[in-house]
Amino acid sequence: MDCALITGSSRGLGKAIAIQLAIDHGFYILINYSSNVQAAEETLEQIKNVGGNGELLQFNVHKKNEVDNALDHWFINNPDNFIRVLVNNAGITKDGLFMWMPEKDWDDVINVSSKGMFNVTQKIIQQMLRKRQGRIINIASLSGLKGVPGQTNYSAAKGAMIGGTKALAQEVAKRNITVNAVAPGFINSEMTEAFNKDEYIKMVPLNRFGNPEEVAHLVSFLASDKAAYITGEIININGGIYS
Repeated sequence: MDCALITGSSRGLGKAIAIQLAIDHGFYILINYSSNVQAAEETLEQIKNVGGNGELLQFNVHKKNEVDNALDHWFINNPDNFIRVLVNNAGITKDGLFMWMPEKDWDDVINVSSKGMFNVTQKIIQQMLRKRQGRIINIASLSGLKGVPGQTNYSAAKGAMIGGTKALAQEVAKRNITVNAVAPGFINSEMTEAFNKDEYIKMVPLNRFGNPEEVAHLVSFLASDKAAYITGEIININGGIYS
């Protein structure tokens, strides 16, 4: 059975991606979450409502022992299943001016996006390499391409993800594994609820925030056979804000 693992998929963008992959490809969805089991269960319920199926997979992406233990356990119990698609979506923001930023805010944001990508991808890619196929899709950000004042930690974390995407794509291309990143701009989600939308919308030529489902459709395309010749790319989806 072909599966898709989406980190941080209990809410927001990750949830939309999980549902879309179930609809478009029929993947068995592994819903990763860190603590909000109720939200994860709601995601699974919505996947079932559209005719899909899946299960919850709890671990904190930035803690390598948790990632290894959870995925080793899953592999042992699912010897005939293949995680064909990995979406590294988990991420957090702790915004603030760099000169006053606590070290913990820097470390936490870097660890979830950048170290989290390392932890999960290194474990999952082993099976992809053996089977000589797979799709890895990293959810980066406009912040990682353009740089956003007040988000030096987040820009650094997503910038690292972008560089890692380009390098890893070249390492595994001969095994028929593609590695791409999607860089959303301003998307309606819990992460942007506190934004002054009237001010930010002025920056967007399309004059609106994007919706999670629009990003999910792009991720779904990259997970498909139609995208087999696309790798090492960072694809913007930001309403026309180009870095």
